[in-house]
Amino acid sequence: RNERLALDHMHDWALGSAKDDWVSMGIPADGSYGISEGVIYSYPVRCAGGSYEIVQDLDIDDFSRERMRATEKELREERAAIEDLLG
Repeated sequence: RNERLALDHMHDWALGSAKDDWVSMGIPADGSYGISEGVIYSYPVRCAGGSYEIVQDLDIDDFSRERMRATEKELREERAAIEDLLG
């Protein structure tokens, strides 16, 4: 299953996502949706020509926003746990 997800991810990145839709892609956080830089985070993106653009301004309900914060916290804790290995 993970192999298929990776292939789908590369397919969308290289060949583009549907023009009227978006896909989730783990990319460097840039502050969008309140997720600070410094982690790789899954964002909604549109892909075209080997590039991606974060879909902005999607409505996020309170439950989803809380899950996003929890995920960011976990990612930052994991990063802190290996900080000495990152050099």
